Amino acid sequence: MTRYSGFKLLIVDDHAHNLFTLRTLIERHLDVTVLEASSGQEAIALTHAHPDIDLIILDVQMPEMDGFQTASLLKLRKRTRDIPIIFLTAAFKSEEFQRRGFAIGAADYLLKPIEDAQLINKISTYFRLIEKERALNRTLELKVAERTRELAEARQYLENIITHMGEALLVLEPDGRIKLTNPAAQRLLGYSEAELLGLSIGDVFEEEGDEQAGAFMGLWLEALIRTGALSKIEARFIARDGRRVPILFSRTAVKDGEGRISDIICIAKDMTGYTRVEPD
Repeated sequence: MTRYSGFKLLIVDDHAHNLFTLRTLIERHLDVTVLEASSGQEAIALTHAHPDIDLIILDVQMPEMDGFQTASLLKLRKRTRDIPIIFLTAAFKSEEFQRRGFAIGAADYLLKPIEDAQLINKISTYFRLIEKERALNRTLELKVAERTRELAEARQYLENIITHMGEALLVLEPDGRIKLTNPAAQRLLGYSEAELLGLSIGDVFEEEGDEQAGAFMGLWLEALIRTGALSKIEARFIARDGRRVPILFSRTAVKDGEGRISDIICIAKDMTGYTRVEPD
């Protein structure tokens, strides 16, 4: 039989002889730490002092605070509400008391006399379930940690791409406000990242032949809703110092689960120094 070394068990009974008998039985078969309480008040105090208690065996018939009252108080506290409680009693044997014990939240309700082997097997069963739950929690924690690491790596990878890409990147709110930029855009426009965030795209962009200059976001959205993307547009950035920087521009709509535009991704290539060749 597995002896469950490292587990901690609290036994509660107002009779010293019962505590001695139960402790002797448990320690003969299991390598667990056994704590004793002779009253409900002492049991609650011990759970404060030992937050790592794994299982409680609780007598029902005790003066001042009986087992039912003790269990009810333990179930009220967040720290102790999940500790399995086994009621062990020689007096309260009726189904009514058993139903009351389970209603309070007891894991089991055992009646004396109970065979030693049966009691040890019952205790071992709960320790085995606790072991499985903890193993599962450790596995889940490892999976969460691994997934968190993977997401962090993926985010860092994307941030590196955005940071080092040669083209200027502007991500807009649907109303045209800038919400994200990359260093290439900041260099091309002559603004810091903080200065660009919150500006309207109309503050830094003008499109040749736009008959509604200053009000083209509406046209953008109409076109983006229809097509999802507009590419290879010849336009100009308006730099902070007023310079007009020729660019080759593309914009793509990102939609949410309901089909509404949530972001507009704008990518611009600096065309300074390039000569436009007119078609024959």
